[in-house]
Amino acid sequence: MRRIAALLAACAVICAHALDPVTPGYTLRFPGDRGAHPGFGVEWWYVTGQLESPRGPLGFQVTFFRVRNAKADDAPGRFAPRQVLFAHAALADVRAGRFHHDQRVGREMEGLVEAHTGETDVRIDDWSFVRSAAGYHAEIPGDGFTLALDLAPTQAVLLEGDRGFSRKGPAEGEASYYYSEPHLQAKGRVRIGAESVDVQGEAWLDHEWSSAYLAPGAAGWDWLGANLDDGAALMAFRIRGKDGGTVWASATLRARDGSARSFGPREVSFLPLRRWRSAASGVEYPVAMQVDVAGRRFRLEPLMDSQELDARATAGTLYWEGAVRVDGAASGRGYLELTGYADPLRLP
Repeated sequence: MRRIAALLAACAVICAHALDPVTPGYTLRFPGDRGAHPGFGVEWWYVTGQLESPRGPLGFQVTFFRVRNAKADDAPGRFAPRQVLFAHAALADVRAGRFHHDQRVGREMEGLVEAHTGETDVRIDDWSFVRSAAGYHAEIPGDGFTLALDLAPTQAVLLEGDRGFSRKGPAEGEASYYYSEPHLQAKGRVRIGAESVDVQGEAWLDHEWSSAYLAPGAAGWDWLGANLDDGAALMAFRIRGKDGGTVWASATLRARDGSARSFGPREVSFLPLRRWRSAASGVEYPVAMQVDVAGRRFRLEPLMDSQELDARATAGTLYWEGAVRVDGAASGRGYLELTGYADPLRLP
């Protein structure tokens, strides 16, 4: 595990070479772009949601990451670490006040650790996230919890930024290709300890890939994906500088009628309302937030404060990933992600 963590740290330096660039004007095509893009430095499939169960409300996160190690492109042998995959999963048991999380990591190996091209199909041993004609299925047998969830699309794909070209900084190359699938209908089973329960609810999927995600002066980001109660959807983020200021910000708001509009840095702001300090790490996070998008004000309040994920064994970082309630200009449920508060985040 420590060797893989060291490899990922090295990738943050060497993967900047010989990678496919993100450029404006590219047209995302489906189903092909739902699959992996191995020529790019970093990629993730990220699904979050809130579920109803006999135990009360539950929040969940499943994320699979792919990192390209370009330095190993010409290395001989099937064990060369050309692609490294890792995955994070978490479950917030709100009524019990317990946060469960686990992680996996491995170098690409056919049949065991793979991110397929052409369609969503990523797996690390017995963890998998796969799309079929019916939708997505996540199978995550974690430490102390298991997620077995079907996620059925109910809306069209939402292209973020300029038709899927999402700026992340002032330089044009600081960008990603990025789309979302809001309002996924979620159902399945969740096991916590010895108890297994049926669940249902709503989820949000992000798929993003890039070779130059963060500007040199960036420390991390604050991100929101929210399924609003009237069928609308809101994505908003800001890239934070190492000085605490905003390097870049963006949002996309899709109305219930399907019309969508994107907003730039001058129209998007994040204001911390309340902070929580982790007893485990000592890191402080702004877990309650006010997000303004072109004059519309949204307030975010976590379902529980303790939703910090310790991913130092795989990604080398700590971050807060939490189920939140949304109210203000509209009501809904979503997830807030806060990265780079322990140390500046490093990505390929």
